[in-house]
Parts: sequence; structure tokens; C-alpha cells
Amino acid sequence: MAMGGGGTKGGIHDINVTPLIDVLLVLLIIFMTITPITPRGLDALVPQPPKDKQQQQNNDRTIVIQITHRPGGGPPGYKINETDVSKGELQPKLEAIFATRAERVAFIKGDPDLNFADVAEVIDIAHSANVDHIGLITPKVAAGE
Repeated sequence: MAMGGGGTKGGIHDINVTPLIDVLLVLLIIFMTITPITPRGLDALVPQPPKDKQQQQNNDRTIVIQITHRPGGGPPGYKINETDVSKGELQPKLEAIFATRAERVAFIKGDPDLNFADVAEVIDIAHSANVDHIGLITPKVAAGE
């Protein structure tokens, strides 16, 4: 028995694209059903450095709540625009400041040695005092970067 080694006449010379179309349809369905999941972070306002002296003079409407770390593990200190306040006075003073303002924006600056729980507590106090937008001043923002 000998095997025929000759070519067949009239053979099919086209590529069968049916399996490729099936793969393409499966990929199309996969990409249509998968929606990109984008992480959503906190909306934060970052103070911008003043561009001229007039903006520096109008900067009195910016409220900065500063939380200072006290060495020795004591409770943190609080300041509103460089005025020392106690933790109990923080909410009433913020309510008084923002009672007549249309723009209710405050910035919080915490020392790097603080726990974030202290900063989060001040954020809650500010929200209780009807502050709409709260920005965090980070060390890079404070350095002007």
C-alpha cells in the first residue's frame, strides 16, 4: 500500500474565519458587560497661594482651623486663624463665624505627629457647625508646592 503524495486538485485555499468571528463575538460581549470601576476619593479643596497683595488683604475670609500636637501625649490644641480656642469652644465659634457667610469653606491644618482621629473629629465638628466645604492643608500645600 502506497501513500499518495500528490496534491489534490481543486482544494480549498481560503482561511476559515468562522472560529475567529466566534472569538471576536465572545470578546465583544465580555468588553460590553465589564464596566470600568473607577475609585472615587474624597472631594477636597486645596487653598491656592495668593497671586498678589490684594488677594492677601482679602484673605481674611479664609478660615483655617489648626490642630497642634502637644508633647507628652496631652490633648491637642486648637486654633482658629491663630486664635487659641478650646475644644468645647470650637463649634460655637465656627457657628458664629459662618452664621453670616454665604461661602462656608474652612481649611484644616494638622501637625504631622497627630493621629488622624483628631483631625476627623475636627472635621465632624466643622460639619456640625454648618461648614459645607472642608479642605485639608497638607505639608506640601503649606510649603507652596
